[in-house]
Amino acid sequence: MDNLPTQELEELRFIQYECRDAIGYITLNRPEKRNALSAEMVSELKLAFTAAEEDEDCKVVVLRANGAAFCAGADLGYIQELQGFGYTDNLADSTHLMQLFHQIYTLKKVVIGEVQGHALAGGCGLAAICDFAFTVPEAKFGYTEVKIGFLPAIVSVFLLRKIGEARTKQLLLTGETIGAQKAAEYGLVNFVVGRDELHTQVYAFARRLCVENSAQSMEATKEMLARLPEMALEDGLRYAAQMNAEARGSQDCRRGIAAFLNKEKISWE
Repeated sequence: MDNLPTQELEELRFIQYECRDAIGYITLNRPEKRNALSAEMVSELKLAFTAAEEDEDCKVVVLRANGAAFCAGADLGYIQELQGFGYTDNLADSTHLMQLFHQIYTLKKVVIGEVQGHALAGGCGLAAICDFAFTVPEAKFGYTEVKIGFLPAIVSVFLLRKIGEARTKQLLLTGETIGAQKAAEYGLVNFVVGRDELHTQVYAFARRLCVENSAQSMEATKEMLARLPEMALEDGLRYAAQMNAEARGSQDCRRGIAAFLNKEKISWE
């Protein structure tokens, strides 16, 4: 973990970061508040994701949580305080959260959500912007903001991309909570596994990505998939062709193709 902000990481109050077996674990650690997102917690998450991205020992990131809930969304006590401030202060706070979501979505490394409990409002947003998410059958998901006169604004940008307009409207306009299986059917999460299996399944999946996939290729693929939806068809195809051509000249591609042609098993660690 050379060159990482070690002292700052050691001083985190609400987030934990560690790297084991090439997996960087970022853990929400405010269980007494159901891991609700305050401004300080968002700042610590930004720092932890920056650390994971810069950590040369880390190839894949797992976002998880301590306690019964994964994340209950925004800290409503903190939001109530902000209501006494002006638009400029509230915009700054909203931008703070927007930057975190954008950072996770565009992180150079694959992010896997390990959702061990309820993920609601902004917490459901955190789960949804992970590249993959595992959860347990008992977990509930939903965007309940409309029930308290609030807006699920930032996450809507990502949900429209991920699950489409119809299902985004269904979730955001009704404010209903759904079970884990329906969340998987909607595309919010990828895998529903037993509670006793959650950590081992996430670990096995993360390790498979570390060993079987080129980190360079996963990074380039994430970047490509983030950029393509905003492009017109012709622009997207030109961009895809450029990415294809660049990949062919990469060291990882040369190594991978050589191993395949020589019938050699390759490990990307």
